[in-house]
Amino acid sequence: MAAPYTSKALDGRGDEDRQSSTSERPDSPDKVKDIENQRQPGVQSDSDTDDIGRQIEMEAGNSIKYRTCSWQKTAALLFSEYICLAIMSFPWSYSVLGLVPGLILTAVIAGIVLYTSLIIWRFCLRHPHVRDVCDIGQHLFWDSKIAWYLTAVMFLLNNTFIQGLHCLVGAEWLNTVSSHGTCTIVFSLVTAIVSFVCSLPRTFSTLSKIATFSALFTFISVMLAVVFTAIEDHPAGYSPAKGDPIVTAVPVAGTTFVSGVNAFLNISYTFIGQITLPSFIAEMKEPKDFWKSVTAVTVAEIIVFSLVGSIVYAYTGNQYMTAPAFGSISNEVYKKVSFSFMVPTLIFLGVLYASVSARFLFFRLFEGTRHKGNHTVVGWAAWAGILAVLWIGAFIIAEVIPFFSDLLSIMSALFDSFFGFIFWGVAYLRMRREDYGPDFYKNRGIRGWIGLIINVGLIFVGLFFLGPGTYAAVDSVVLNYQAGTVGSPFSCADNGL
Repeated sequence: MAAPYTSKALDGRGDEDRQSSTSERPDSPDKVKDIENQRQPGVQSDSDTDDIGRQIEMEAGNSIKYRTCSWQKTAALLFSEYICLAIMSFPWSYSVLGLVPGLILTAVIAGIVLYTSLIIWRFCLRHPHVRDVCDIGQHLFWDSKIAWYLTAVMFLLNNTFIQGLHCLVGAEWLNTVSSHGTCTIVFSLVTAIVSFVCSLPRTFSTLSKIATFSALFTFISVMLAVVFTAIEDHPAGYSPAKGDPIVTAVPVAGTTFVSGVNAFLNISYTFIGQITLPSFIAEMKEPKDFWKSVTAVTVAEIIVFSLVGSIVYAYTGNQYMTAPAFGSISNEVYKKVSFSFMVPTLIFLGVLYASVSARFLFFRLFEGTRHKGNHTVVGWAAWAGILAVLWIGAFIIAEVIPFFSDLLSIMSALFDSFFGFIFWGVAYLRMRREDYGPDFYKNRGIRGWIGLIINVGLIFVGLFFLGPGTYAAVDSVVLNYQAGTVGSPFSCADNGL
């Protein structure tokens, strides 16, 4: 693996430019106004635009061109990442938190993630040489190579665990539709092999076509689940003793801290996907248009997540709720039909994270060589080899750890605290400090103070994920062991709905 970038390479400026930038700190209202105009959303400096233009020009003679994504194609990638199986866990979260707090948290978390996504976008506009979150991690923490390597480890582990999760979810679907036709390990392996093949395209522009297909089928799947839930007489597991579905506006009495935090984290993890955004922006023809992609997706998320979560919860109630909510559909045909439309996203989401990881490794191995941008035997063999290693690792990790889903929650609490919140609060503070000096919150007036409070708050939200979030995830593992629900490594047991 090549050494991480230096700060000089990251921001694309020489010493004279830095001195000039430093000398232009706002000593007068005119200079403050000038800086504000330069830093408006979507406005790139001439040097940043030139850098992107040079990157596109350098790729002009290559067989494989990376900076080819329009904002629409990037939106398709984001839709496929966020509109996924996790939607069907929202009804469970609402049953724990209560409908009103659940809906409020959905909108609030969506707003926070949109805000942090726009911070990432502005940071990448300033530093067009940034290719992934690892470059940003180094730049944020004083150009430390240690920060780069630590970020890289978290980045690869996070993505590989998500790949492993989708191996298990693919096996879950195959078990459901086949009524446990064979050993779950075989189903998990089949999912990994199919995912490996689908991961082979080397540009996000190509993957965006599959992403559109994936997002469309996911939408059909959840809409079918909503309709089937509504037209059934009773949810799965209904009995007169338990009564009709009970829906509450607030948490029911006896809701524990751990269950409440887990429900909150379940909603949060569905929204938190900023780890991929720098990689997407790095392949856009016009990075300044990224705000259109992420805003469109956020609006769709709020609408779809809220409607699916609340309607399915209303017809299922607290007593009969499962996660994912497909398990609450009593008619087996309805369940299998609606779950089957989810297959493209079961495959593609793992594919997307595998591609992001493979790109991270491949670019650093072949930077500056013809293998990076052309169809060569060495290039394709290396690309396929990296993907094979990632998928084999994901399959083994998913099968060898008997409490994998709980471990994934622990990893999410540890990593999403940084990739979802802490990094971007720090990024905002660093950018404002560069523009206005150490006392930026004083120099900018009320806007400065509001920005300071919000972004320090983001850092504390990240610390909440890191502290209580990790505690809740670990406690869940302990409770499952005590209840005897933890399986064994490489188990053939049926994990179908």
